[in-house]
Amino acid sequence: MGRFFTADTHFGDHRTINIQRRAFENVAAMDQALIERWNAAVSVDDEVWHLGDVARRPADVAPLLAELNGTKHLVRGNNDPDATLAAHGWASVQDYVELEEDGRKLVLCHYPFRSWNAQGRGAINLHGHSHGRLKPMPRQYDVGVDARDLTPVTLQQLIAR
Repeated sequence: MGRFFTADTHFGDHRTINIQRRAFENVAAMDQALIERWNAAVSVDDEVWHLGDVARRPADVAPLLAELNGTKHLVRGNNDPDATLAAHGWASVQDYVELEEDGRKLVLCHYPFRSWNAQGRGAINLHGHSHGRLKPMPRQYDVGVDARDLTPVTLQQLIAR
């Protein structure tokens, strides 16, 4: 089982194509590419932490989650209303979480931090929200699809870059 991270998919949101300059003619093409890249990277036995801003319409979330591989956890973003959090298919929902992987502390939130728990002891901050536009600090990674070729990534992939 692998663990993947992603954020800012914004499924169904035509504004994202223009604002983030995603190279798609329409929302259907964008959504299909996001689903295909997710499922090419993530197997059904993997775990995915989505760090917020899932979809424009909450009614679309449960059907999308059913199409996407893996056990899915949500760390709420600023564009995730209560109905998104309540959608069937999330294994867990929270605003902030700390995990351990390979002996490393991970601090997950939709928003990038300038300071985070155990930062001075090597903890890593994973976030979304900034769509690849924020200059990162050491041990800080934007896992949003606009910064990661529209694909969920592993911690090992982030560190190797």
